[in-house]
Amino acid sequence: MKNKSEIMKLNQIIEKLNLTVETKTADLKVDVTGGYVSDLLSDVMANAQSGNIWITLQIHQNTVAVATLKELAGIILINGKKPAQETIHKAEQENIPILISKLPAYELICELCKMGISGRK
Repeated sequence: MKNKSEIMKLNQIIEKLNLTVETKTADLKVDVTGGYVSDLLSDVMANAQSGNIWITLQIHQNTVAVATLKELAGIILINGKKPAQETIHKAEQENIPILISKLPAYELICELCKMGISGRK
């Protein structure tokens, strides 16, 4: 396993993992420097790094506020979860991509690791 995370464009990850894009106006060509998985907003605020992609099952609009605060590359919702319309609207206002994966968290993280995306910067 690699010690250093690869930097990939978000649109490359979307294509390789067949993710559904829920936000229509967000920039999908941003750099993803690593990943972070947690369902606790306070944990993400304390530990996620700028440029990370956030893997979660949380679908409420507070996730967008945290992603904006931490300057995250985007949010991936697991298990096919769909965000509320107000969450999508807020994400579009803040330019935070919200993506959906049908995979559970463990399988999604395994795929990201195979692509060279790690939790370390």
